[in-house]
Amino acid sequence: MTGKFFVGGNWKMNGDKKSLGELIQTMNAGKVDPNVEVVCGAPSIYLDFARSKLDAKFGVAAQNCYKVAKGAFTGEISPAMIKDCGVNWVILGHSERRHVFGESDELIGQKTAHALENGLGVIACIGEKLDEREGGITEKVVFAQTKVIADNVKDWSKVVLAYEPVWAIGTGKTATPQQAQEVHEKLREWLKTNVSEAVANSVRIIYGGSVTGGTCKELASQKDVDGFLVGGASLKPEFIDIINAKA
Repeated sequence: MTGKFFVGGNWKMNGDKKSLGELIQTMNAGKVDPNVEVVCGAPSIYLDFARSKLDAKFGVAAQNCYKVAKGAFTGEISPAMIKDCGVNWVILGHSERRHVFGESDELIGQKTAHALENGLGVIACIGEKLDEREGGITEKVVFAQTKVIADNVKDWSKVVLAYEPVWAIGTGKTATPQQAQEVHEKLREWLKTNVSEAVANSVRIIYGGSVTGGTCKELASQKDVDGFLVGGASLKPEFIDIINAKA
Protein backbone atom coordinates (compact mmCIF):
# COMPACT_ATOMS: atom_id res chain seq x y z
CA MET A 1 0.00 0.00 0.00
CA THR A 2 1.39 3.39 -0.94
CA GLY A 3 -1.49 5.69 0.10
CA LYS A 4 -2.26 6.77 3.63
CA PHE A 5 -4.26 4.57 5.98
CA PHE A 6 -7.88 5.40 5.09
CA VAL A 7 -10.74 5.70 7.56
CA GLY A 8 -14.23 6.38 6.25
CA GLY A 9 -17.17 7.14 8.51
CA ASN A 10 -20.54 6.17 7.05
CA TRP A 11 -23.20 8.13 8.95
CA LYS A 12 -25.96 6.36 6.96
CA MET A 13 -29.45 7.85 7.58
CA ASN A 14 -28.60 9.26 10.99
CA GLY A 15 -28.21 12.58 12.75
CA ASP A 16 -29.60 16.08 12.51
CA LYS A 17 -27.89 19.46 12.43
CA LYS A 18 -27.61 19.52 16.22
CA SER A 19 -26.09 16.05 16.72
CA LEU A 20 -23.93 16.16 13.59
CA GLY A 21 -22.78 19.66 14.53
CA GLU A 22 -21.65 18.30 17.92
CA LEU A 23 -19.92 15.33 16.28
CA ILE A 24 -18.12 17.67 13.87
CA GLN A 25 -16.97 19.87 16.78
CA THR A 26 -15.58 16.77 18.52
CA MET A 27 -13.74 15.73 15.37
CA ASN A 28 -12.36 19.18 14.67
CA ALA A 29 -11.05 19.41 18.24
CA GLY A 30 -9.71 15.86 18.38
CA LYS A 31 -6.06 14.91 18.05
CA VAL A 32 -5.93 12.79 14.90
CA ASP A 33 -3.01 10.99 13.31
CA PRO A 34 -1.89 13.20 10.38
CA ASN A 35 -0.88 10.06 8.44
CA VAL A 36 -4.51 8.95 8.12
CA GLU A 37 -6.93 10.07 5.42
CA VAL A 38 -10.37 10.56 6.98
CA VAL A 39 -13.61 10.88 4.99
CA CYS A 40 -17.10 11.30 6.47
CA GLY A 41 -20.12 10.01 4.54
CA ALA A 42 -22.97 12.42 5.25
CA PRO A 43 -26.64 12.12 4.21
CA SER A 44 -27.03 14.04 0.95
CA ILE A 45 -29.21 16.71 2.56
CA TYR A 46 -26.34 17.49 4.96
CA LEU A 47 -23.42 17.40 2.50
CA ASP A 48 -23.18 21.19 2.33
CA PHE A 49 -23.53 21.45 6.12
CA ALA A 50 -20.84 18.83 6.79
CA ARG A 51 -18.42 20.30 4.26
CA SER A 52 -18.83 23.84 5.61
CA LYS A 53 -18.37 22.81 9.27
CA LEU A 54 -15.75 20.05 9.10
CA ASP A 55 -12.10 21.02 9.25
CA ALA A 56 -10.41 20.99 5.83
CA LYS A 57 -8.19 18.08 6.89
CA PHE A 58 -11.26 15.82 6.77
CA GLY A 59 -12.86 14.74 3.52
CA VAL A 60 -16.61 14.37 2.93
CA ALA A 61 -18.39 11.69 0.89
CA ALA A 62 -21.89 11.31 -0.47
CA GLN A 63 -23.41 7.91 0.36
CA ASN A 64 -24.63 7.26 -3.18
CA CYS A 65 -25.10 8.97 -6.54
CA TYR A 66 -26.65 8.32 -9.94
CA LYS A 67 -24.95 7.31 -13.21
CA VAL A 68 -25.68 10.48 -15.24
CA ALA A 69 -25.03 14.20 -14.71
CA LYS A 70 -28.61 15.50 -14.72
CA GLY A 71 -32.13 14.79 -15.89
CA ALA A 72 -35.55 13.45 -14.95
CA PHE A 73 -34.41 11.20 -12.11
CA THR A 74 -36.52 12.27 -9.15
CA GLY A 75 -34.80 11.83 -5.81
CA GLU A 76 -31.32 11.20 -7.23
CA ILE A 77 -28.11 13.23 -7.00
CA SER A 78 -25.25 13.37 -9.50
CA PRO A 79 -21.45 13.58 -9.11
CA ALA A 80 -21.63 17.09 -10.60
CA MET A 81 -23.94 18.19 -7.76
CA ILE A 82 -21.76 16.48 -5.16
CA LYS A 83 -18.69 18.30 -6.45
CA ASP A 84 -20.61 21.57 -6.52
CA CYS A 85 -20.99 21.19 -2.72
CA GLY A 86 -17.21 20.92 -2.38
CA VAL A 87 -17.42 17.18 -1.73
CA ASN A 88 -14.86 14.88 -3.38
CA TRP A 89 -15.91 11.33 -2.52
CA VAL A 90 -18.86 8.97 -2.95
CA ILE A 91 -19.63 5.58 -1.39
CA LEU A 92 -20.97 3.16 -4.02
CA GLY A 93 -22.31 -0.38 -3.81
CA HIS A 94 -22.85 -0.44 -0.06
CA SER A 95 -24.59 -3.64 0.97
CA GLU A 96 -27.65 -1.64 2.04
CA ARG A 97 -27.89 -0.21 -1.48
CA ARG A 98 -27.51 -3.72 -2.90
CA HIS A 99 -29.78 -5.63 -0.53
CA VAL A 100 -32.30 -3.09 0.78
CA PHE A 101 -32.68 -1.07 -2.43
CA GLY A 102 -31.97 -3.80 -4.98
CA GLU A 103 -29.07 -2.14 -6.80
CA SER A 104 -27.44 -4.56 -9.25
CA ASP A 105 -23.74 -5.12 -9.86
CA GLU A 106 -24.26 -3.62 -13.31
CA LEU A 107 -25.77 -0.38 -11.97
CA ILE A 108 -23.02 -0.04 -9.36
CA GLY A 109 -20.45 -0.48 -12.14
CA GLN A 110 -22.10 2.24 -14.24
CA LYS A 111 -22.24 4.59 -11.24
CA THR A 112 -18.56 3.92 -10.53
CA ALA A 113 -17.54 4.78 -14.09
CA HIS A 114 -19.58 8.00 -14.11
CA ALA A 115 -18.36 9.16 -10.68
CA LEU A 116 -14.72 8.59 -11.64
CA GLU A 117 -15.16 10.33 -15.01
CA ASN A 118 -16.44 13.34 -13.07
CA GLY A 119 -13.50 13.47 -10.72
CA LEU A 120 -14.97 11.94 -7.57
CA GLY A 121 -13.04 9.45 -5.49
CA VAL A 122 -15.03 6.22 -5.05
CA ILE A 123 -15.27 4.05 -1.96
CA ALA A 124 -16.48 0.88 -3.69
CA CYS A 125 -18.09 -1.69 -1.37
CA ILE A 126 -18.14 -5.45 -1.76
CA GLY A 127 -18.99 -8.31 0.59
CA GLU A 128 -20.78 -11.59 1.10
CA LYS A 129 -23.94 -12.43 3.03
CA LEU A 130 -24.00 -14.99 5.85
CA ASP A 131 -25.49 -17.80 3.74
CA GLU A 132 -22.80 -17.18 1.11
CA ARG A 133 -20.00 -17.43 3.69
CA GLU A 134 -21.54 -20.55 5.21
CA GLY A 135 -21.94 -22.00 1.72
CA GLY A 136 -18.23 -21.51 1.09
CA ILE A 137 -18.67 -19.07 -1.81
CA THR A 138 -17.24 -15.91 -0.21
CA GLU A 139 -14.46 -15.63 -2.80
CA LYS A 140 -16.76 -16.27 -5.74
CA VAL A 141 -19.15 -13.53 -4.56
CA VAL A 142 -16.57 -10.85 -3.77
CA PHE A 143 -14.53 -11.57 -6.91
CA ALA A 144 -17.66 -11.20 -9.08
CA GLN A 145 -18.51 -7.89 -7.37
CA THR A 146 -14.92 -6.68 -7.72
CA LYS A 147 -14.81 -7.59 -11.40
CA VAL A 148 -17.79 -5.36 -12.22
CA ILE A 149 -16.11 -2.47 -10.40
CA ALA A 150 -12.70 -3.15 -11.99
CA ASP A 151 -14.25 -3.23 -15.48
CA ASN A 152 -15.38 0.38 -14.89
CA VAL A 153 -12.16 1.83 -13.45
CA LYS A 154 -9.47 3.53 -15.51
CA ASP A 155 -7.65 5.38 -12.71
CA TRP A 156 -7.25 3.24 -9.59
CA SER A 157 -5.64 6.07 -7.62
CA LYS A 158 -9.16 7.43 -7.03
CA VAL A 159 -10.61 4.13 -5.78
CA VAL A 160 -10.70 2.65 -2.29
CA LEU A 161 -12.06 -0.90 -2.10
CA ALA A 162 -14.15 -1.58 1.02
CA TYR A 163 -14.65 -5.20 2.03
CA GLU A 164 -17.71 -5.46 4.26
CA PRO A 165 -19.02 -8.92 5.12
CA VAL A 166 -22.76 -8.25 5.20
CA TRP A 167 -23.24 -10.54 8.20
CA ALA A 168 -20.97 -8.27 10.24
CA ILE A 169 -22.65 -4.94 9.46
CA GLY A 170 -24.54 -3.54 12.42
CA THR A 171 -24.86 -7.00 13.96
CA GLY A 172 -22.09 -6.61 16.50
CA LYS A 173 -20.39 -9.60 14.83
CA THR A 174 -17.01 -8.60 13.48
CA ALA A 175 -15.00 -10.77 11.14
CA THR A 176 -11.94 -11.88 13.07
CA PRO A 177 -8.78 -10.02 12.09
CA GLN A 178 -7.66 -13.29 10.45
CA GLN A 179 -10.90 -13.60 8.45
CA ALA A 180 -10.56 -10.00 7.27
CA GLN A 181 -6.89 -10.42 6.38
CA GLU A 182 -7.63 -13.64 4.46
CA VAL A 183 -10.21 -11.96 2.19
CA HIS A 184 -8.12 -8.80 1.74
CA GLU A 185 -5.11 -10.90 0.73
CA LYS A 186 -7.21 -12.87 -1.78
CA LEU A 187 -8.63 -9.61 -3.20
CA ARG A 188 -5.09 -8.33 -3.69
CA GLU A 189 -4.16 -11.55 -5.49
CA TRP A 190 -7.26 -11.18 -7.69
CA LEU A 191 -6.25 -7.61 -8.58
CA LYS A 192 -2.72 -8.75 -9.34
CA THR A 193 -4.01 -11.42 -11.73
CA ASN A 194 -6.87 -9.46 -13.31
CA VAL A 195 -5.77 -5.82 -13.21
CA SER A 196 -2.03 -5.38 -12.55
CA GLU A 197 0.60 -5.92 -9.91
CA ALA A 198 1.03 -2.14 -9.52
CA VAL A 199 -2.68 -1.67 -8.78
CA ALA A 200 -2.73 -4.67 -6.43
CA ASN A 201 0.15 -3.17 -4.46
CA SER A 202 -1.15 0.40 -4.35
CA VAL A 203 -4.94 0.20 -3.98
CA ARG A 204 -6.20 0.58 -0.45
CA ILE A 205 -8.45 -2.27 0.70
CA ILE A 206 -10.34 -1.24 3.82
CA TYR A 207 -12.50 -3.33 6.17
CA GLY A 208 -16.02 -2.55 7.33
CA GLY A 209 -18.39 -4.44 9.61
CA SER A 210 -18.91 -3.50 13.26
CA VAL A 211 -15.52 -1.78 13.61
CA THR A 212 -15.26 -0.24 17.09
CA GLY A 213 -12.66 1.36 19.33
CA GLY A 214 -12.21 -2.10 20.84
CA THR A 215 -11.67 -4.06 17.62
CA CYS A 216 -9.80 -1.53 15.50
CA LYS A 217 -6.22 -1.93 16.70
CA GLU A 218 -5.89 -5.65 15.97
CA LEU A 219 -7.67 -5.25 12.62
CA ALA A 220 -5.36 -2.35 11.70
CA SER A 221 -2.28 -4.49 12.40
CA GLN A 222 -3.17 -6.96 9.61
CA LYS A 223 -0.85 -6.73 6.60
CA ASP A 224 -3.54 -6.17 3.95
CA VAL A 225 -6.00 -4.06 5.97
CA ASP A 226 -5.40 -0.50 4.79
CA GLY A 227 -8.14 1.21 6.78
CA PHE A 228 -11.78 1.01 7.77
CA LEU A 229 -15.28 1.94 6.72
CA VAL A 230 -17.00 2.60 10.04
CA GLY A 231 -20.77 2.65 10.55
CA GLY A 232 -22.36 3.25 13.94
CA ALA A 233 -19.10 4.04 15.73
CA SER A 234 -18.44 6.92 13.31
CA LEU A 235 -21.25 8.85 15.04
CA LYS A 236 -19.57 8.53 18.45
CA PRO A 237 -16.45 10.12 19.98
CA GLU A 238 -14.70 6.72 19.70
CA PHE A 239 -14.36 7.45 15.97
CA ILE A 240 -11.25 9.43 16.95
CA ASP A 241 -9.77 6.26 18.52
CA ILE A 242 -10.50 4.32 15.34
CA ILE A 243 -8.81 6.99 13.20
CA ASN A 244 -5.77 6.64 15.48
CA ALA A 245 -5.76 2.81 15.37
CA LYS A 246 -2.26 2.73 13.85
CA ALA A 247 -0.81 5.44 16.09
